[in-house]
Amino acid sequence: MRVVSLVPSLTEAVAVTLPGLLVGATDWCTHPAGLDVPRVGGSKYPDLARIRALRPDLVLLNVEENRREDADALSAAGIPIRVTYPRTVDQALAELADLLRDLGASAEPDWLATARRAFAGLPEATVVRRAVIPVWRRPWVVLGSDTFAGDVLGRLGVANVYADQPERYPRPSLARLRADAPDLIVLPDEPYRFTRDDGPEAFPGVPCALVSGRHLTWYGPSLAEAPAVLAAQLGEAFVPN
Repeated sequence: MRVVSLVPSLTEAVAVTLPGLLVGATDWCTHPAGLDVPRVGGSKYPDLARIRALRPDLVLLNVEENRREDADALSAAGIPIRVTYPRTVDQALAELADLLRDLGASAEPDWLATARRAFAGLPEATVVRRAVIPVWRRPWVVLGSDTFAGDVLGRLGVANVYADQPERYPRPSLARLRADAPDLIVLPDEPYRFTRDDGPEAFPGVPCALVSGRHLTWYGPSLAEAPAVLAAQLGEAFVPN
């Protein structure tokens, strides 16, 4: 089977579990390190002609990361596609297991079994912190309802202030974000690369935690270590001046 992946986390999952199946990936597919396959542009604007030239038996997409028009164009060209859309950890684990089995994995990979145990073994949080979780600025965009990353954080004792909003990615003003008086600001390094000097200064006096976007938003081998990595980073929250 020849597989092209337009989803970085699925690229990693397939490359680690079934080496040799991938014949193409996006420019943003950075894991596993050293992955040597043809690149087909970005997740949002892939080079469809190049994808077709790779003669894939299947193209992997995601509702949030890829555009509907690209999925439709690939289907119209007679190329089978598989679209993922996990909004919870349990859904992600199930979709990964189904995908890898359908691609030919004879057994569940060790990293997936480890991920199941890691999340199942999380203790019940004794303290829950209300958090704002920006994923972009200029304008500010935050996690809203029904998101995979929100479910990950919820399992770690972080309650999303905007979890009850109708939008999955609301765009409140900075004044609104401050007025909500969160206990914590969670700042991932992707899709916007928040850093100690870019992001926390907007929330003086509020603890800020810089976290790995890959461990917060990717559903693949990173899930095996995500609970430990994120818990440690949340524990290193600091108060900006």
